[in-house]
Amino acid sequence: MKTKSTLFSLLAIMTMMFSMVGNAWSADLQQAKAAGQIGEQSNGYLAVVGSAPGDVQALVNNINGQRRAAYQKIAQSNGTSLQAVEVLAGRKAIDKTPSGQYVRSASGQWVRK
Repeated sequence: MKTKSTLFSLLAIMTMMFSMVGNAWSADLQQAKAAGQIGEQSNGYLAVVGSAPGDVQALVNNINGQRRAAYQKIAQSNGTSLQAVEVLAGRKAIDKTPSGQYVRSASGQWVRK
């Protein structure tokens, strides 16, 4: 039962993450990722890779706020911690990151996948 709940949570996380980001935000996000300005982290959130213009940081902040709100809802509805949901979402986001885009390694270094 626990495995089924965890799987449902993962699917819900990814669905919510991508459905709550509008087409304009999504296009900007994909462009910034492709340009190497933004990367995924194991904590389930985005971060700026190196330095980036203010609008890129604003994009990261906006999406991370939406992700956090979604993670909190998922954690509450499944009776688990926010951190557990963040870690699961981080793994899923990194797994789905296309080759050539940045992810933050366990050592804290940015690497191209």
